[in-house]
Formats: sequence, C-alpha cells, structure tokens
Amino acid sequence: MISEHFPWLTTLVIFPLLAGLPIPLLPGNHKTIRAYTLGVGLAEFGLILYTFARFFSLQESGLQLVESYSWVPQLGMNWSLGVDGLSMPLVVLSGLVTTLAILASWNIKLKPRLYFFLLLLMYSAQVGVFLCQDMLLFFLMWEVELVPVYLLISIWGGQKRLYAATKFILYTAIGSIFILVAALGMAFYGDAVSFNFTDLALKEYSLPFQLFAYLAFLIAFGVKLPIFPLHTWLPDAHSEAPAAVSMILAGVLLKMAGYGIIRMNIEMLPDAHIYIAPFLAILGVVNIIYASLTALAQNNLKRRMAYSSVAHMGFILIGFSAFTTIGMSGALLQMLSHGLIAAVMFFLAGVTYERTHTLDMDELGGMARKMPTAFAFFTAAAMASLALPGMSGFVSEIAIFLGMATSDVYSTAFKVTIIVLAAVGVILSPIYLLSMLRRIFYGDSGTVVKQVPNMLDIRPREALVAACLLVPVIGIGLYPKLATQTYDVKAVALSNQVQDTLMLVANNPTQPSFTALTAPQLTATVPDAALIE
Repeated sequence: MISEHFPWLTTLVIFPLLAGLPIPLLPGNHKTIRAYTLGVGLAEFGLILYTFARFFSLQESGLQLVESYSWVPQLGMNWSLGVDGLSMPLVVLSGLVTTLAILASWNIKLKPRLYFFLLLLMYSAQVGVFLCQDMLLFFLMWEVELVPVYLLISIWGGQKRLYAATKFILYTAIGSIFILVAALGMAFYGDAVSFNFTDLALKEYSLPFQLFAYLAFLIAFGVKLPIFPLHTWLPDAHSEAPAAVSMILAGVLLKMAGYGIIRMNIEMLPDAHIYIAPFLAILGVVNIIYASLTALAQNNLKRRMAYSSVAHMGFILIGFSAFTTIGMSGALLQMLSHGLIAAVMFFLAGVTYERTHTLDMDELGGMARKMPTAFAFFTAAAMASLALPGMSGFVSEIAIFLGMATSDVYSTAFKVTIIVLAAVGVILSPIYLLSMLRRIFYGDSGTVVKQVPNMLDIRPREALVAACLLVPVIGIGLYPKLATQTYDVKAVALSNQVQDTLMLVANNPTQPSFTALTAPQLTATVPDAALIE
C-alpha cells in the first residue's frame, strides 16, 4: 500500500457510485430522485474543486496525490491512482459537464431511479479513467463507461435508439479489444510483468513492437475520438441520445480518447509516435474537411453538431503531431474548449427538441420570435464553435496552427499543406453553423413551429445550464491562462519528451530513416514556442 495522505482520489472515483446505490431505496417520485442525484453531483464537483485547489501543485509535471493498493494480486492488478496536469483539468471538465447533465435531466420521468443511477455510474467511471495509473484498471473503467451509455441510449433515446445503441456498443467494444491486446503485450514485454503506467513507460520496447502497440491503441482511441473512418457510430448515437447523454458523450467521452492517445501513444510509445505523427496530421486534416463538408448536408440538427465534433477532433490530432510545446498546449486547450462548447450545443438542441419534438431543420424556422433568450444562447454557442475571437476555440485553434507552423520537424511544403487544408475547415465551420442558425431561428415559422403557438422560451434552470458552460468558454477566450496554467508544465514535459526522442532517433544510425514528409534537417532542435498566455 502506498498512500501518505487521505485517499482523496479514491474518494473522487467511488463517491458517485456509492452515493448512487441507495437510489432504488429512496421514497417518493422522480422529483425526489432527481434532487438527490443533483445533490450528489454537486457534492462530487465540490470535492473535485476542493481536492485540486488544496492539494494540487501547478508547478509540478509529475504525478501527485499518488495512491496504490493491491487489489487483485492474482492478475497483478492494483488500485493505482494519480493526477497530473494532463488529467486534472479533464476531471474538472467531467465534474462540471456531468453535474450540469443531471440538471438538464429534470424532466426524466421514465424509470428515473435507473436513469439517475446510470448517470452516477458514468460519473465514477469517467473520473476513474482520468485518474487510474494501472493498465488493467484503465481497461476496467473504460469498459464500465460503455454500459450506462448503451442503456441510456437504448431506453431513453429516440425512435432508432436500439440501432444507435447497438452500433455504439459494437464499435466501442471492438475497439476495446485493441486496448486489451496492446496492454497485455506491453505488460508482458521483457522480464518484469507490470501493468503500472510508470513501469510501462520506462520499459525499452523494440521499434516494431512500439509500432504494433501504437496502432492498436490508435484504433481503439480512434473509434472513441473519433477518427475517420471509425466515426460512423457518433452521428447515430447523438441523434438518438437524450440531451443530457449527448452532453456527456461529446463533452467528456470523446476527451477520454484524446487523453488515451497522449497517455498511451505519446508518453509510453514515443519512438512509434515519431514515425506515425505525420500520418496523424494527415488524418486530422481528413477529419476536418470530410466532417465539415458532411455537416453541410445534414438536415438533422444533432447530426450536424455531431459532424462538427468530428471536425474539431481533427485539430487535436494536428496539435498532437506538431512536435512543439504550443502545438501540444493548443491540443489540450482544444479538448477542454470543445468539451464545454459541444456540451452546451447539444443541450440547446435538446431544449429545441423538447419544445418542437423534431430535429429536422426543414420543419423549424422563425423560432427567434418565440424564443429570443434561447436564440441568444444558441448564437453564442455557435460563435464559440466556429472559433470567434474572444472565445476559447479561437485561442486553441490559433495555437495549433502556430504549433504546426513553427515546427522544425516537417518540410515547409508539408506544413503549408496541412495548415491550408485545415484552414478550409475553419472557413466551412461558419457556413454550416450560421446556416443552422438561419434555418432554426430566422425566416417564416416552420410547419412544426406553427403547431406550437405558445412556445415557451428557455426556463431559468435551462438558462443556468447554458450559462455555466458558456461563461468559462468566454473567460478562457479572453484570458486563456485560466485554463492553460493547469497544464502548462505538463505540455512542456510532453513536448520535451517527444523532442528528446526525436533527437535520439535522428542520431541513431541503426534506426530507420524518418519519412520523406519531414525536413532534411532532422537533427535541428525544435524551438520552445511560447506557451499560451
């Protein structure tokens, strides 16, 4: 047992689950259940904020608040937890989005005990994914997360909920097999068997094995991120999922995949990352352009938003592949920024559906006159999604572009190509987002809107949910250090690690030469670009 302090991280992981167990025994109707669950969500979020504000140091790049207990010794599985600048902001994001998703579920009356218990189970699994430091524990948390999502979509979803839920579980379960294969291979590589993240990162793997494990992880995380062409489950899941589930799916679950790529692919398999990074940049561009063009063709409101999420994930891949501090910092900020923006977008789509019972934009229109406050929130969210200056998305995307532009690893032709093609996505995003606003809120009232003469504007509870997500988006856009200070030290450490690995590979004559996509001056040091302030 290793723990020199109160087990704060264990408390954060298990509290929502333990607090959810009494839900089936609670007396009263759905109002009692939802109030209790909201109280649990707020208590967990308060614990998250207190723990990190009181005990987490922003100046340290390594693991903090480390806990390790022998759990299943027969399998070599330990209950190992730790937090650093990569996981801490994602745990905070998870706490905020999930708590607000509980508040957004206020009108759930079908099987409320099961519904709210599943939300709390998701809460525990999300926090566990970001805090665990054991590969088998990570796999367990990853799998636990899938079950409530499947049930929430299949029971409380739309007309095609069973199809969407089945497609989701098939894609993600198959992807999970690749995590298990890579994890077992890494654990049993060499003389010592270990599933501990630190031990796995210190092992000296051969390059062929690193490439094998890297690709296995990339397939698994590529399904969840998602990366084209592994993305097709996402639009179906979003279009059928309840609004609160879409908030968590877009705001947190996709970020679990981005976290996995950094933690497994980049930190543990840096040699393989050197060789595959150029292809990550290419995949990022494909994500951006393909998803942006496909979003233009969608009439379903949530499907358009889903493809917008796919496009935004493309920028994260480009940041991961830039080999610069500012590129990595921009990718981390994009994860946080998109988590907030996507959550509020899908929440507002749910508000629209609750009034009209349709997501077909051809049947909407003229809603600005009936829902002016909702129109204002929707407009602010759309502006944030298209990376308007003053919003967090603008800062993250500019940082990613600068990261790629200042990289000394790639040839000028490659960098210009990536930047120009990614910029096409920046141009396309206002087109599909502004046209979405026009079709929903402007013009004559649509057929469905006409049938609801006394349509209610956004309620105070709904306005609170939207405001709690938009305020940090604007705050980070105006003062990025609000977010970047939480992971600045970690971004520098990650960038230094890949740069050091790059130099070792470049100066080792026994290693295969780098791809033709890179600049001839491979041994040149990558400049330490300034962090986002």
